Amino acid sequence: MTRKVSNFSDLIQRVTTSCFLHPFDDHRSDVGDREEEYHSGSLGNRHEDEDANEEGYYGEEKMVMGLKVSREEKKLKKMRALMEEVFEAVSAMKSAYVSLQEAHCPWDPERLREADVAVVAQLKKLALLRDRFHGSVSSVEEGKGRRRGGGHAPYETLLMKEDLLLQNLKEKLQCAATLSTHQNKAQPYTKRNLASNSHIQAAGFVAAPSPPELLEATMAQVKEASKSFTSLLFSLMHDAQWDMDAAVRSMGAASATTTDKYYNNKNTCSVTTTSTTVSTLHAKYALESYIYKKMLQGFDHESFYMDNSTLSSLLNPAQFRGDCFSQYCHMKSVDPSELIGGVLATCNFGKFCSKKYLSIVHPKMEESLFGDLEQHSVVSEGKHPRTRFYKEFLGVAKGVWLLHLVAFWFDPVPSKFEASAGAEFHPRYMESVLKFAGGTVPPRKIVGFSVSPGFKLGNGSVLKARVYLMARN
Repeated sequence: MTRKVSNFSDLIQRVTTSCFLHPFDDHRSDVGDREEEYHSGSLGNRHEDEDANEEGYYGEEKMVMGLKVSREEKKLKKMRALMEEVFEAVSAMKSAYVSLQEAHCPWDPERLREADVAVVAQLKKLALLRDRFHGSVSSVEEGKGRRRGGGHAPYETLLMKEDLLLQNLKEKLQCAATLSTHQNKAQPYTKRNLASNSHIQAAGFVAAPSPPELLEATMAQVKEASKSFTSLLFSLMHDAQWDMDAAVRSMGAASATTTDKYYNNKNTCSVTTTSTTVSTLHAKYALESYIYKKMLQGFDHESFYMDNSTLSSLLNPAQFRGDCFSQYCHMKSVDPSELIGGVLATCNFGKFCSKKYLSIVHPKMEESLFGDLEQHSVVSEGKHPRTRFYKEFLGVAKGVWLLHLVAFWFDPVPSKFEASAGAEFHPRYMESVLKFAGGTVPPRKIVGFSVSPGFKLGNGSVLKARVYLMARN
């Protein structure tokens, strides 16, 4: 028992000593500090992690945005550089085209060839730039889809227009290749010589037509242009209340009384023509005949009597024929209003247009049709008005000029002939402008007047004359 009590006293003493040495408040404070340190440490780490995550997320987003902006800037720089190259190429092509025009007056085949090479080189460069542009557009459209509306950008439209110019130059190259073949062989034209060239076909060009076909095609262009100009002139004369009977008589296309039944525009018409009264069609064809006579006057001369130089066709016939065909190739694809612009306005073609206009539209006629002589004054000064009426006339002038070039390319030059009034209709040499029932000309028909001339070629081919037929009285 005594040992148990002493042991109990020792235990109390130890507890008391321990309490004095380690107070309870300090212990709780230490534990609290540890807990606070633990909690604060945990929260701090959590906030630090969240801040780090947030900073990483926005950092990545900023990086992606930066890459996008950088890519857009690069694309924009590339597009600007591409457009600068396009404009430089177009400017160089315009300069080459001006040189091409200047080589027409005076006519310089060597300068023409050099200018052609320069223009083609710039067009090839534009074609390469176009391919680069289409490649960049395709990559953008794959990611973003096609542009709404399917429209083309302005620079894309510009390149599409250059394609048309390239096609025109291909036609000129075709003509030049045909001319080279013709000159090298130095033989009379034949369909075999001019219908095909292996190197032209290999380049994707269509074989050039034979000379008779070329003459016929050019005459068809003159026919369409003259019809359009005649219709406009006739309409203006009708609006000005002209006496068409007197006008037809002054043109020498009046005839005796007759009644013709024919088909026109798929409708059967019966027309009575007297010495004092003419039908509308009679008046129109008489007016067209008058225009042809004025336009083709001087056709047999190598320059329409535009100059007083010696006859180049006699001094150097091969060179002259080559120049005629080369000039034809350069002019046939150009709008006539462009041909009389700039340096060509005072050249032979410009002089030809002025001379023929003044011979067809005399001052009294112009004053009656338009109320003034403004166009007459402009043309008399050697300039060319920009009116619809003069533009229609230029279509006829260009067609006749090209027809003249083609004719003088031939060896020998085709002979022009006209059907005289009162002559019997001959189907081999004549073609009626009136379409009769059944497609055949009835018997007892004679030529009232010639509308347009025909041509007889050296190989025996004939381009028929167009005639206005009437019944024999």
